[in-house]
Amino acid sequence: MNTDEELMIEFREHEDIRAFEILVERYKNPLMNFVFRFTGQHDLSKDIVQETFIRVFKNNASYNAEYKFSTWIYTIAGNLAKSQLVRAKHKNNVSLSSYKEGDPDMDIVDTGLSPESIVDMEMKEALIQKALLKVPELYREAVILRDIQELSYDEIAEMLQTSVGTIKSRINRGRGMLQELLQEIYKDT
Repeated sequence: MNTDEELMIEFREHEDIRAFEILVERYKNPLMNFVFRFTGQHDLSKDIVQETFIRVFKNNASYNAEYKFSTWIYTIAGNLAKSQLVRAKHKNNVSLSSYKEGDPDMDIVDTGLSPESIVDMEMKEALIQKALLKVPELYREAVILRDIQELSYDEIAEMLQTSVGTIKSRINRGRGMLQELLQEIYKDT
């Protein structure tokens, strides 16, 4: 199995579309998860992930194989998500959730769980997402990259162009804010 970096080189140097398709398959779901957690909007997240892959495709020559591909692609997706949030704030019409009942892209069914367990998990997930969207962007991004996307501190520091110490601090503050928000939300429910 080729590494992401090898696939990107294969795509760039030999115009191997299959190598690009493999990268898309590897990253489409993790990127969708990352962007959705960041924006809270499913349709917007799909657009951002699609735009991320378009930029990877068009700008493949700018990829430096000395660095991890994951850092590069998450940086692109993160920057696009931030830009969209800024635009949305200027329009003043940010939706906290674009969940639509019956949307097959949003429904995840685990047949091993009871309906009550599924509803309970969905409610908890919605509460966590609601709280996560209240955490300031600076801290939210670091928490998502570490706790949800499971990137290393070094990868996050490289992606956000700051020190590992700063990243650890942001994650710690973000987790603290999230914990406070969740306590408030659970208290109100």
